Amino acid sequence: MFLTISTTGTPERPATDLGFLLHKHPDNAQTFSTSYGTAHVLYPEATAERCTAALLLEVDAVALVRRGKGKGRGGAPDAALAQYVNDRPYAASSLLAVALSGVFSSAMKGQCTARPELPAEARPLRIEVPALPARGGADLVRGLFEPLGWTVTVEAVPLDEQFPEWGDSRYVRLELAAEGLTLAEALRHLYVLLPVLDDAKHYWVSSDEVDKLLRAGEGWLPDHPEHKLITSRYLSRRWSLTREAMERLELVRLAETDDTEVEEIDNAVDEENDTEEKPVPLAVLRRDAILTALHASGASRVLDLGCGQGQLVQALLKDTRFTEIVGVDVSIRALTIASRRLKLDRMGERQAARVQLFQGSLAYTDRRLKGYDAAVLSEVIEHLDLPRLPALEYAVFGSARPRTVLVTTPNVEYNVRWETLPVGHSRHGDHRFEWTREEFRSWAREVAGRHGYDVEFTPVGLDDPEVGPPTQMAVFTLATADTTAKKEEKAA
Repeated sequence: MFLTISTTGTPERPATDLGFLLHKHPDNAQTFSTSYGTAHVLYPEATAERCTAALLLEVDAVALVRRGKGKGRGGAPDAALAQYVNDRPYAASSLLAVALSGVFSSAMKGQCTARPELPAEARPLRIEVPALPARGGADLVRGLFEPLGWTVTVEAVPLDEQFPEWGDSRYVRLELAAEGLTLAEALRHLYVLLPVLDDAKHYWVSSDEVDKLLRAGEGWLPDHPEHKLITSRYLSRRWSLTREAMERLELVRLAETDDTEVEEIDNAVDEENDTEEKPVPLAVLRRDAILTALHASGASRVLDLGCGQGQLVQALLKDTRFTEIVGVDVSIRALTIASRRLKLDRMGERQAARVQLFQGSLAYTDRRLKGYDAAVLSEVIEHLDLPRLPALEYAVFGSARPRTVLVTTPNVEYNVRWETLPVGHSRHGDHRFEWTREEFRSWAREVAGRHGYDVEFTPVGLDDPEVGPPTQMAVFTLATADTTAKKEEKAA
């Protein structure tokens, strides 16, 4: 990846002041280690009239793949070819933004110890990015940069110059020019907008990204006409983080309007004396119910079948009772997100030895699933077509045969309590069915009878006297000779 920053000057105000601002001497070529490779800073030209600083980022693609896989400690695999054949070494993205913030951190903060007067001075700037992914095309590039005072020159890169009929690629060549901006403002614009245009981040987006966005967006993001799009894309469309960021941006706008501080406006709640109880999300109640049932079963080696993005695996890891945890999902993308959520690449050896993630389909038997104490199918069965349920049933209850199996699924009767759910609609667009309590219990009893399990049912969430709980859970326990004899004696 390559980016240049240029400025012009005069003998009285030399362009080489750029070296002071960037804290990088124009006479030296310098190298810096980053999280994803090696960054080089050099000056192709450095005179009083014109100075250009270049940032070259060499991405270590192999190390990036290994890091994403948890360094061989059971991290999620990704599409093998796509991991090695991609645009990451060449096209500006979040990797380049991270390098900018690391290599030019003082300049981005507007700090210059040697010449403290320089950071506040606006100067002519020209920035060139030869390869930039732009999901949204040239119009979006202009829509993001022009409101910030940049003159934008954007040129689409053809897919292949030899075959113009193939059209343009999603990449553009970008040139930005401005007269009235400081270098710190320019760097903060790039730090936020490069990953926004790529519409992707190459690392897990957590809650601290909101703080990073608001710090880099201070002074310009709240009033940007595309602030909603910028916020959503920067935070990888994670709605909870986006909502938090938008609320904080609105407070900033209100504070600016009233010429006051944000803290003076956001004082309606006394956090020390706030006793209002907030409703616990159903997903949290479901995980708590599963953990309670696993504790009661005495399980220590647990399968999370259809683990999705790893929320339950993360909760299991926090409990030292569970010595071996395996997450299985058919989706490579979900496993990749789970790996990032769990921070497998930074996990200690002892903790990493407790967890594995691997791809697998529950429609097929898999010998890797045998020998475990318990298996969890949390909100899984409703995503399968009904004709495929017998295959899942045999793979779990007939082949793997854990001592305990927990199955949770929505209770369709409770849907009338969701005010925002239209009549006749499922809770999720991918649900193939949603069962009543009687339908679920009938299926569970038949499965238990066919495979030698006992089954009990537990409500999850508020058990409404009319429509039951929002989630229903079946707890299957492998029948032993003693329990079978007791059942036969009771029946007689």
